[in-house]
Amino acid sequence: MELNEIDLNLLVVFQQLLIDRSVSKTATNLGLSQPGVSNALARLRKLTDDPLFLRTPKGMEPTPFAEQLAEPTGRALQVIHAAINRRATFDPATSARAFTVGMTDIGEIYFLPKLMKELARVAPGVSLSTVRNTSVNLQDEMEAGHVNLAMGLLPQLKAGYFQRRLFKQRYVCMFRLGHPLDKPRISLSDFSAAEHVVVISEGTGHGQADELLRRHKVARKVVLTVPHYVAVGHILHNSDLVATVPERLAQALVKPFGLSYVHHPAKLPEIVINLFWHERYNKDPANVWLRSLVTQLHGEIADKQ
Repeated sequence: MELNEIDLNLLVVFQQLLIDRSVSKTATNLGLSQPGVSNALARLRKLTDDPLFLRTPKGMEPTPFAEQLAEPTGRALQVIHAAINRRATFDPATSARAFTVGMTDIGEIYFLPKLMKELARVAPGVSLSTVRNTSVNLQDEMEAGHVNLAMGLLPQLKAGYFQRRLFKQRYVCMFRLGHPLDKPRISLSDFSAAEHVVVISEGTGHGQADELLRRHKVARKVVLTVPHYVAVGHILHNSDLVATVPERLAQALVKPFGLSYVHHPAKLPEIVINLFWHERYNKDPANVWLRSLVTQLHGEIADKQ
C-alpha cells in the first residue's frame, strides 16, 4: 500500500471508532452520516485487507491489527493537527466556544458561581457544561477532547495528564446554627455522640476521610447516608445532624443555609484540589485561556488577593 492510496479522512474515522466503538456515535461526533462512516470503514478494510472492527454485544471491537495501528496513526494525526493549528489564537471576547468541564457536585457548588459570573463579563459568547466523573469515563473523554478540563480531588487522573494545584483544604464538622456543637471547638467525644449524615462520593478521593475515621476507630452514629453533597445544606439546616465536609464546601453553604462549622476534632489530612488537562491539549490556546481563568479565580494566588 502506498500513501497516495490513503484518504486522511479515513484515518480520522478510524481513530474515532477506536474511541466510540460505535458507528452511530462516531457519525454524530464527526458530523457525518452513518452510511458515510460505514463506507469509510469498508474502504479501510479493503485497503488493509483486515476487518479492523468486529460487531460484538459490547460494540465495535478492534481486531489485533487495528490495535497495532492505533498508536502510530493517532500520533501522526496529532502531529498534523498541531502543525495546522500552530498559529491558532483564542479571543474570549468574541468566541462562541462551548467548553465541557468534569467536576464533582462539590465543584459545581463551589466553582461555578464565580466562574460563570466572570465568563459573563469577559467572554459573553462562551458557554460551559459540566459532567460528573461518575457518569463518564473521564480519562477517555478528556483524551478524546470531549472534556476540556477537570477539577477536584480526582486520583484516577494520573499518567498522561497535566495538573496544577488550585488549593489545599481541610475537613470540618458542619451543622446548623444553634446546634449543641455550635461552639469554638468540639471534642472527639462530642463528635462521636452526635448523629451524622455521611456522603459516599464515588469516583473522588473524599471517601478517604470516612476510611480514616473507621481506621482510627472513631465512633459515629450514622443515621443517614447519601450519594452526593448537593442535599447536605438542606439536610443540616432542618435537623440536628452533623456532616464531615471539605472546608470550601462549608464556606459556600454557611450563608445560604444558615449553617456553621468548626475544625474537625479527628486528625484528618489536608486534601489537594487540582486542575487537570490532557497532554494533547496542553498548548491549545482555548484550553490555556480557560485554565488561566480558573486559576485566577480559584487558585492559591486568588486566595491571597
